[in-house]
Amino acid sequence: MKWIQLRFACSANEAEMFEELLLETEAVSVTFQDAQDQPILEPGVGQMPLWNKVTMVALYTEDTDMDRVLLQIKSIHPDFDLSQAHIENLADQNWVQAWMDDFKPMQFGDRLWICPTAHQPVDPTAVNVILDPGLAFGTGTHPTTALCLRWLGEQDLNNKTIIDYGCGSGILAIAAVMLGAKKAYCVDNDPQALTATENNAKQNRLDSTQIISLLPDALPNFQADIMVANILAGPLVELAPHLSNLTKDHGKICLSGILDSQAKQVAEAYEKFFKLGPIVYSGEWTRISGVKK
Repeated sequence: MKWIQLRFACSANEAEMFEELLLETEAVSVTFQDAQDQPILEPGVGQMPLWNKVTMVALYTEDTDMDRVLLQIKSIHPDFDLSQAHIENLADQNWVQAWMDDFKPMQFGDRLWICPTAHQPVDPTAVNVILDPGLAFGTGTHPTTALCLRWLGEQDLNNKTIIDYGCGSGILAIAAVMLGAKKAYCVDNDPQALTATENNAKQNRLDSTQIISLLPDALPNFQADIMVANILAGPLVELAPHLSNLTKDHGKICLSGILDSQAKQVAEAYEKFFKLGPIVYSGEWTRISGVKK
């Protein structure tokens, strides 16, 4: 079946109203997209934060009268600017496959690759983490994840125990174990993230003794050799004493999810507990790492 796509921009405050309106005009689906390349990372459970400027994308069947749709929107929302509405006819295709084809194998350092299931590994002899994009955050495409993956690839992880705090898809923990770590505790307050982590671990033939997924309150009282946390700067600052307590003396820590404007604040929170190395930058994002004193 062919489809008709309607696109226009609106503010975050208008997005839900337009979503309901588009569905009333018999849109088959409505999608929110970022209109200004504004990052949003790690929302809380049950939260749906939106970008300041949102692109609404609605799909209609090919026999839909789009003039009628626009007039219906205008009649309910008189301020709607018809000149900003872009209508496009879309050819029929396998949409799931088309979406997956946008994700290619990615290399991090000399020996680590993240490879979607739709592609064969570029280097079969390398450490290939098989992982597809999904609902949980973390596929390697975002600079914060890439910064952490490169750091892990530089470490001696043999027989080490890892905590991945705010694990999302589990990508960092899975990569660490496949790089030689003994086990990784994957901590997240979102049950959906824990489910994604478990599924991704199975996809990579790792069992529940190697990848242990759990809510924060269920984390055992122990100290890990290596702590990784790719979450937001605010929670990182608040968690500094807790993450320090979870890390062995002379253990290592890797922090990301931090904008360059936030790096000083996060570093000050952790330098009480860790001897920090140079901050590493990737565009507007940063990585902070160090060794516990």
